[in-house]
Amino acid sequence: MSSTPANSGAPASAGDEEQQQRRPARPHSLDGVITPLGSDQSDCSVDPLQPRFMQDQAAPKRWQWIPYPVRRTADAVVRWVKGPQTPRIWKIEPFFPSVQRAPLRLLDRLLPSRRHRFWLLLAYVAAWILVFAIVFWQGQVSLEIDGWGQPSDISCGVTYWSKNNGCGIDGDNCRPFTNSSFAFRCPASCASYRVLNPRAVGDQEINYAPLIVGGPRDPSNELDPVYRGDSFICGAAIHSGVISGSQGGCGVVSLIGEQQNFVASNRHGIQSLAFDSTFPLSFTFLPGIQCEAKDPRWSLLAVSVVFTSLLSLFTASSAAFFFGTFIIVFWEVGLASDQPVNGPFPSLFSDVLGKFLPAMFCAWVFYDKMGVRRTLRGLTAQGEKTVLWLGGCWVGALTNYTFDFIPISRLDGHDLAQEPGARAALSIIVIVIAAIVIGQIWCFQQEGRLVRYLKLYALFIVAILVSLALPNLSLRLHHYILALLLLPGTSMQTRLSLLYQGILIGFFANGIARWGFDPVLQTSAALQGDAQLGTALPALLPPLINASLSSIKFQWASPPSIRYDGISILVNDVERFRGFFDDGGADEFTWTRENTASINEYFRFAYIQGATAGDYSRAGTWNTKQEWIEMAPGPSRIKARALAHDDEQVSRQLWKRD
Repeated sequence: MSSTPANSGAPASAGDEEQQQRRPARPHSLDGVITPLGSDQSDCSVDPLQPRFMQDQAAPKRWQWIPYPVRRTADAVVRWVKGPQTPRIWKIEPFFPSVQRAPLRLLDRLLPSRRHRFWLLLAYVAAWILVFAIVFWQGQVSLEIDGWGQPSDISCGVTYWSKNNGCGIDGDNCRPFTNSSFAFRCPASCASYRVLNPRAVGDQEINYAPLIVGGPRDPSNELDPVYRGDSFICGAAIHSGVISGSQGGCGVVSLIGEQQNFVASNRHGIQSLAFDSTFPLSFTFLPGIQCEAKDPRWSLLAVSVVFTSLLSLFTASSAAFFFGTFIIVFWEVGLASDQPVNGPFPSLFSDVLGKFLPAMFCAWVFYDKMGVRRTLRGLTAQGEKTVLWLGGCWVGALTNYTFDFIPISRLDGHDLAQEPGARAALSIIVIVIAAIVIGQIWCFQQEGRLVRYLKLYALFIVAILVSLALPNLSLRLHHYILALLLLPGTSMQTRLSLLYQGILIGFFANGIARWGFDPVLQTSAALQGDAQLGTALPALLPPLINASLSSIKFQWASPPSIRYDGISILVNDVERFRGFFDDGGADEFTWTRENTASINEYFRFAYIQGATAGDYSRAGTWNTKQEWIEMAPGPSRIKARALAHDDEQVSRQLWKRD
């Protein structure tokens, strides 16, 4: 292959042509610096027909220690990374261009003035606000229930009983146990609400599943359902058929005191749990209650999707489309699809507004600095933009529905180790992302921009490694962090980049509107939640069983350290004993039941440090035959809490005495 210097107009001689044929047109050194032909710094200036040892001697001294095949391969990689001499700038040529550009031609004919279009855009956003507000307000109105008044809004995770030992000795902090009722209203989609930390149900430890214990006594019908007091009220209402899982609804819940033998069943898409012992607080739902209330989130979603779709079809301005869509998606998520708080509208609006202003700053950074402008600018494929970018954005924004099937609740080591199927799902996700990254790398290489983005992501990797090395802090990859990390890799105008970028923008909007700007680095205590503390477990002596009195007495060895102040005992998941060693009354515990009782009873033991219990043991069982079944070795995954306010417990203001 011959080449002629661009600045020479004289014809080349035969000898010159032969010499040029024996020299590469673009010699590169190993570090990617182009060096002049014939230079002492270029190993490519050597006649390729020379013997290999002479070529090695002619190579730069700093690279002579590297074998020639390795140098040749490295030079080829460097040339490939820099891209072709004539970069290929990706630009989408629309399918059926006359059809996709028809909305733009219509708008040009009706409103040729930019000033008129600006005012139309403002009026359009105002129309969305008005329609959204009307539908939202209608959804907040529910008819009063005769004798009970207006139903009170509760979230999907609200229960009567505070988790673990939060209700105190004998559950006194959660009284009354009976003769109390209130009218409630649940949002939609509570059937999928799950516990993310283990909860005790007898000798079971429930995690990543709805906490619904009990149901109708007779599995053949839905009459007289009875649920344990720590069951989710909204989930139990769906299970019993009182409300709809997809639309929510309202009813009246009533406390019925101590019950036993809670029956498991699978109803309305929820599998409840069985519990074959007693619990001091139980509830049911009053039959025959007439109440009309539906969650407006699906109606609001339809309104927002229609408005953003029309905006996408009729605007060629990348800024108007992006910022208009981002605003609508953000408020749709915050006020309807995935509300961050449950309660009065002023508190919800205040919460979302506080996140909106910094989120808009991030949106500007996305648009102006991280490639969104480059992807959307000059794009006239209106239908493809609507389907790929806008459709992907809504998929990402509704991640609590669209990706709910993925068994990964939180991206940290603790949850990945505990949640069934999480590691396999993460492996599949990594493989998919790796395939996407390879495709995007090739596209950047064709545009000649790969080196710049490799430097950027090298900086990201260094920052992540530094974060992982910081002592006493753990890295959390939240929704918005994933968007920040991956969004620069979509800054080109290809169809796949449209889809990826839309999904990431939706991820960001959902993450901030729902959870806010949570810290990237968090302490171990903040991430621990209800995980094990690593405290010692009480060493039990063989219990003494008195069959005639139907009693069992427990004693234990001295604590292994003076840092343990006492002992706590859960009986049937209720704290029944809390004794302190310095009081002299923490050396034994006796539990008595009725002689006629034919139930199993479950015991867990933990040391107390200050006012907080440490790790509880696994459950030991005193069965119906008056036999003691030793607990399995090791701690339970249940962790106790200090007695504090629980936002997921029914507010005292809602309890109404019968």
